[in-house]
Amino acid sequence: MTNTIPIDDWLDVIDGEYLSTFIEDGGAAVKFAIADADRRPALVQALRRRCEGRGYLFMELDAARIRVHMPQDIFFGLASRIDWRALARRTILRLLSKKRYNVDSVEPDTISDVIGAVAHANGIESDSVMLELRPSLETEVFKSRNMAKAFRVAMMHLCLNERETSDPERYAGQPLLDWLTGTNARIGAVKPFQIHTGINRTTARYFIESMLYWIRHAGYSGTVIALDNTRVTLSRNPKDGSRYYTRAMVMDHYEVLREFIDDIDRLPGTLLTVVTDKEFTDDQSARGWGLYSALRTRVMDDVQDRSLANPAAALVRLS
Repeated sequence: MTNTIPIDDWLDVIDGEYLSTFIEDGGAAVKFAIADADRRPALVQALRRRCEGRGYLFMELDAARIRVHMPQDIFFGLASRIDWRALARRTILRLLSKKRYNVDSVEPDTISDVIGAVAHANGIESDSVMLELRPSLETEVFKSRNMAKAFRVAMMHLCLNERETSDPERYAGQPLLDWLTGTNARIGAVKPFQIHTGINRTTARYFIESMLYWIRHAGYSGTVIALDNTRVTLSRNPKDGSRYYTRAMVMDHYEVLREFIDDIDRLPGTLLTVVTDKEFTDDQSARGWGLYSALRTRVMDDVQDRSLANPAAALVRLS
């Protein structure tokens, strides 16, 4: 019989060994957690509470709604859960704080004119704040080698446009938001911003890496992603309106997960938790990890204790 771990015990290990130190210090990890269907929602919510309590940005992805075998759809799925304007405002406040501006009274998640708010808090004109901010944006955003060129150009424009009103009809950065979230992924919509690279299967990984860096750069402790892939292991289509994955799609999804594991050093400050079911590790299942041995060998335990389960293992079975 396979050893299991109580959910709370496993979360205590994730909290103590990863969230409180390793991930916050720039480490990264991919974890697989097998849980029964009635336990998975509580598991995800408990993980969310622990992450948000430590200043992480927590995001959920569900294979029933997002094509998790397509890297670009994973990026779009994550991007649609991010308040990009709030990230831009957080970055602006961090850069101005380094220049000794008083920004403590400015709330990045609610303020509409962050430049005007900082100017008011410091008793100066908005033009003066912008004059000192622009060189920092040039150095830390536009010229940053930690982000793909198209992504950092987009972030530069989002920061510059934060001086404008919150009225969507007058906000010049809306085409960038639509492009990032996949609402309008056509490259023609963002060419006026000097962006000429599309977000597709080939480039999506670089955009994901850039996004994760940008989240930390904006002041979060890191990013925690909970990916529920139980829909992928279904061998028969229930025809319930949610996504169904063919064997070829399952193979593609497992390859995407394998790539995340192999490139983990390129995802600093990130914890990817794949919440799955027993069928995932069933070698007899038509949709289990046996379908893609490259992923199986990276996740399975080489050595197992007869009576104890390792809570820090890549894959755990939760009770």
